[in-house]
Amino acid sequence: MEIVGGFMVMMWILGLILTVVWLVMPFVVLAIKGKVEQNHVLLESIDRRLAAIEDRLREEVRQ
Repeated sequence: MEIVGGFMVMMWILGLILTVVWLVMPFVVLAIKGKVEQNHVLLESIDRRLAAIEDRLREEVRQ
């Protein structure tokens, strides 16, 4: 009987941990999503600036 009681306590603790993870995970995913979108916008602007610099360099090399 003690083995069954110990097993139940272990399952209760595991269930509590999984419940906390289940409740916290959406907030973590949404926070990461926002940061990824921010980084995407930043990378697009960097890419545009680099393309402009490349165009200027090509024009200078042609002259």
